[in-house]
Amino acid sequence: MTSIIPARTAATRTRPAPGSSDTGPACTVAAPLAPRARLLPSLAAVYRAQLSRARVARIPLLFVATFQSVGIMILMRGVVDGGAEARAVVAGSSVLVVAFVALNLLAQYFGQLRASGGLDHYATLPVPPAAVVLGAAAAYASFTVPGTVFTAITGSVLFQLPMTHLWVLVAVIPLSGAALAGLGAALGLLAPRPELATLLGQLGMSAALLLGVLPAERLPQPVGWARDLLPSTYGVEALARSFDARPDWGIMAFFLAICAAVGVLSLAVATWAYRRAAVR
Repeated sequence: MTSIIPARTAATRTRPAPGSSDTGPACTVAAPLAPRARLLPSLAAVYRAQLSRARVARIPLLFVATFQSVGIMILMRGVVDGGAEARAVVAGSSVLVVAFVALNLLAQYFGQLRASGGLDHYATLPVPPAAVVLGAAAAYASFTVPGTVFTAITGSVLFQLPMTHLWVLVAVIPLSGAALAGLGAALGLLAPRPELATLLGQLGMSAALLLGVLPAERLPQPVGWARDLLPSTYGVEALARSFDARPDWGIMAFFLAICAAVGVLSLAVATWAYRRAAVR
């Protein structure tokens, strides 16, 4: 098993060889320790630790996120009969589970971690900053899988949508989760106070609710521009088109590619924010 402890040298005192005329103090030589930490083993260690923590502490909140999304679909069922609007409601409600956990809760987590001095603990560990951010983001995004799948299936039954292409969730969940988790981590790390991090996380989730669940054609033009800036929008659009009888795979791949690019950018910003917060 490869250690993740970085390579350092420890001072080792040696005595003169028997019969030597050297009567001075024992000399000091450098003894190599473990090799330097690598990104992937460090990422796997942080991911397992975060996933174990989330599994214990976040199950009630995941239930709340799922119940909230299902409740929204039930309310919208009274005003939306079917067609493109129904597909938008189901897709937006499903991705909303990801936004609640990966954006809102992760912003709160990093905000509290920064305020409590927990970043100092991570800074002393021999793990790259990217491993901390990516491991936490991946754990929170993975935690959304059961609720997102349940919401999508429930919405499909409620609005009588085909479930043939729901396997698209295999791409939508990690890509949307990466984009939203990176945004949530950046908000939590850049916020000067944990209360502000909580507020920003709540505002981000509210934006995902209002701009993701409501059909795009019913939004005013300025609000539509704001919707285009929301990372989860492209995951919603890809999932909504999977309910078509003959999905346009080209446009779906385009939306998923945008979601992936936004995810890389947001995680890079979160990594920079972690480095900035850890040295203060």
